[in-house]
Amino acid sequence: MKAMVRHSNDRAPSDVGVTTLAAGYYTDPAYFAREQEHIFRKHWLFAGRHDDVPPGSYVTRRLGDAQLLLVRDEAGVLRAFHNVCRHRGTLLCSAEHGPARGHLQCAYHAWTYRLDGALHRAPHMEKVSGFRTEDWPLLPVALQVWAGNVFLYLGEGTPPPLSEYLDTVDTRFAAWAMAELRTVARRTYQLRANWKLVISNYHECLHCPVAHPQLCKLSPYLSGDNEPMHPTWMGASMELLPGCATLSLSEPTAGAPRRAPLPGLDEQARRSVFYYALLPSMLLNPHPDYVVTFQLRPLAADRTEIECHWLMHPDEIARPGFDPSDAVEFWDLTNRQDWELSDLAQAGISSRGYRPGPYSNREELLAAFDRWVIERAGAL
Repeated sequence: MKAMVRHSNDRAPSDVGVTTLAAGYYTDPAYFAREQEHIFRKHWLFAGRHDDVPPGSYVTRRLGDAQLLLVRDEAGVLRAFHNVCRHRGTLLCSAEHGPARGHLQCAYHAWTYRLDGALHRAPHMEKVSGFRTEDWPLLPVALQVWAGNVFLYLGEGTPPPLSEYLDTVDTRFAAWAMAELRTVARRTYQLRANWKLVISNYHECLHCPVAHPQLCKLSPYLSGDNEPMHPTWMGASMELLPGCATLSLSEPTAGAPRRAPLPGLDEQARRSVFYYALLPSMLLNPHPDYVVTFQLRPLAADRTEIECHWLMHPDEIARPGFDPSDAVEFWDLTNRQDWELSDLAQAGISSRGYRPGPYSNREELLAAFDRWVIERAGAL
């Protein structure tokens, strides 16, 4: 949604005739399946925050056609598995989260697994010739953590190093010390829209004066800078207006800001809001005093689930009267405005009257993202 290139003067588009994608890229289940194979199984996928899974608990995730399970044992070790019992393929854990006191048991035939994934008990298999419990563990999923953000890799074989995937994003945002931040709120949203429309909407702000009047009162919609497209990420920033300390429903105020800036930020970072996408499943939104993360979970060509986390510093959380609602409600409102636009875009693109339309010279990052997708999943 929010990032634009700053131009000294508006120029004519350098790629006259570059248009949005054909409808099938957003509506065709077969193309969605190709994206799952060639994009989502070839990149690290954001799966939430480390504090989503306290010791002795589990959470479940659905990423594309994969049902997944994150488990943290009492010693604090976090692991990921396919959430599928090895007996008859039943979903092992059906709740979104729950306790894991030493084991997980399938509700169908009581196959029981330790938290390291090993099969512990398999009732009625005693007389099956050659059956050994050690041969039937839960199928593991590669897991890495960067700055408190959990990533999974669903592809075959050895995954690429996470540092290679992050490609300097980790150093760019090191000053935010996200590993130290804690989740103060979570919201989950259900969209009737293709995942690519969400990312495209996030990376332009031409719609902001119409859709986001609250945001435009705090941050000029043409104030930002786009980064060149990278192999695994796209990013941009926008400036805050003078007298505005952050994006929230309490800005601007006559008194002191509700929260102190995050420690370690320089003056430029304290005057900016950043809009990055770690492709294909994470939107990262650092502010001077908090961070919002967006986990995209594509469920079908026309359905996407998004889970947002609001992260704040422990020192702020410990202050008497701590109340993050100004930031949470600001982005909940802005999100709902954007999700409505994404749903409307999906509905229009799905109509027989849709024809690809021209990109403006301020939408070059969206055209670059289209090329990124086609380079990996192929053309229709």
